[in-house]
Amino acid sequence: MPNEIAIITGASSGIGRATALHLAGLGYDIGITFASNSQGAQETARRVKAAGRRVAIRQMEQTDPASIHAALDALVTDLGGVDVFVNNAGTLAFDDFLSLKLEDWNRVVACNLTGAFIAGQVIANHMAASGTRGRIVNLSSVHEAVPLKGGAAYCSSKAGVGMLTKCMALDLASRGIRVNAIGPGETATPMSGAVEGEDVAARKRPELPISRPGKPEEMAEAIAYLASPNANYTTGTTLYVDGGLLLMAAIGNQRTIMEALGEKA
Repeated sequence: MPNEIAIITGASSGIGRATALHLAGLGYDIGITFASNSQGAQETARRVKAAGRRVAIRQMEQTDPASIHAALDALVTDLGGVDVFVNNAGTLAFDDFLSLKLEDWNRVVACNLTGAFIAGQVIANHMAASGTRGRIVNLSSVHEAVPLKGGAAYCSSKAGVGMLTKCMALDLASRGIRVNAIGPGETATPMSGAVEGEDVAARKRPELPISRPGKPEEMAEAIAYLASPNANYTTGTTLYVDGGLLLMAAIGNQRTIMEALGEKA
């Protein structure tokens, strides 16, 4: 059992909650933040306690630097340190490029990229000050690498998270801190309209090699791997957990070629 401390932002539902519960099951004490879903955060905390682990909660506004500092500093104090940080909190906005409002662009970038930078810096400073050989896992997206129609703000913010991860890994390596990211594809969370515990296999995605959305628990498994000693030689990378979405261009290209060959025949 690790008997270590993990802090997860945005853990009132979805990937954040699944990660908190999975890491608690592995023996981590857990700190969680939430933005507005206090009831959801309390439920996550209840389940962590039921797993026999300590838990601390703080409200945090991901777009407010002062709130990030206050919440994360308090969690580190409450729990007595931090070994693993899951930089999970984020938001969405989709609109055609010609219609995208600057306020929506600024909100998404402030939350997904600037907020992730501030939170990562706060935690990394705690790790460095205590000499902790820590692990930071940022939540990116498969859309770090693949554009999405109407996704200028979201995709740009996640591409930024991918490069932020690499730069953090370079700068923090000398401190013994590893930094990686996961890049989920579509995941069945409340943010995507899913209900916790629903059968994701019922959501057919025939265009994907694995023809369904991902489960929050599958993302939590990937995060736990990157936080574990099994990944001690891994830093500065994004692990895509996308059901094969990155392969869709190859599938589409094959279809186009086969159709063209059929026409020639």
